[in-house]
Amino acid sequence: MNIVNLGNTGLKVSPLALGCMTYGVPNRGKHPWTLDEDASRPLIKAALELGINFFDTANSYSDGTSEEIVGRALRDYARRDEIVIATKVYFPLRTAPNVGGLSRKAIFAEIDNSLRRLGTDYVDLYQIHRWDYATPIEETLEALHDVVKAGKALHIGASSMHAWQFAKALATSERHGWTRFVSMQNHLNLINREEEREMLPLCRDAGIAVLPWSPLARGRLTRDWDQSTARTDTDDYGKSLYQPHTEACDRQIVDAVAKVAAYRGVPRAQVALAWVMQSPGVTAPLVGASRTEHLTDAVAALALELTDEEIEQLQAPYIPHAVVGFT
Repeated sequence: MNIVNLGNTGLKVSPLALGCMTYGVPNRGKHPWTLDEDASRPLIKAALELGINFFDTANSYSDGTSEEIVGRALRDYARRDEIVIATKVYFPLRTAPNVGGLSRKAIFAEIDNSLRRLGTDYVDLYQIHRWDYATPIEETLEALHDVVKAGKALHIGASSMHAWQFAKALATSERHGWTRFVSMQNHLNLINREEEREMLPLCRDAGIAVLPWSPLARGRLTRDWDQSTARTDTDDYGKSLYQPHTEACDRQIVDAVAKVAAYRGVPRAQVALAWVMQSPGVTAPLVGASRTEHLTDAVAALALELTDEEIEQLQAPYIPHAVVGFT
């Protein structure tokens, strides 16, 4: 597996990141479909064996138990200096004043909580999970800068926001000489391409690493449209990402993925993921894995080069979608 730099940094990452929202104590938080520790550990180990060195989680996943499970597995199966651990801050784990958000108080508390759960002295990438409208961006950025200077994070990143907000954050950091965001974790797949309009060009111009989440559209691109899974049936947030008014075109895209996959003789997941990987500026999509074949398909997609004709076939049915996933 070819290793790539994370944007304009010297940090070396695999061109796939393992998204670890799948791993956590079931029914903790809003994810009843998560895998417990015994089921999670073999998948984390398999990812390492396949050459993935980049692991992404968040303080809010399964009430923090995702960080705990991932941290223990990585301590047992990997050397800390060879792997890249990313986590996030923003969503509260409980309802109380000063819990959650991106205030200085919240960031200082949550980085320590994340490090304790992960069992590490530092994270390689500390990301704001969303934009905090209730906190001045200057307060957030200076706090993140201080976290880096304290040695608790090596780099900082952002996730799912408007391009004008990200541009404002980058400019604010540069004006004050604070640590700059090096990555953008955003929503990009064949049935949601709105990031192509503003965010992806901004990231390419600024040398920002792009780490797409939900590259398979919560699995919708890997199966017939009318099929569902236990996660599909219980994932309320996932349901909010794909709207009824675009269903006709989304179905056509799913059918196009099936046709290209059948012609190539590969699983649909490989085709859909290969499209994301070939999108200009993409560094490392986040792939979730609840079965080993999810990992092997993802790695195989790295070698699947789609033709211009196939890309046109996959993209042709697309129509503009509502902006979703920023809250």
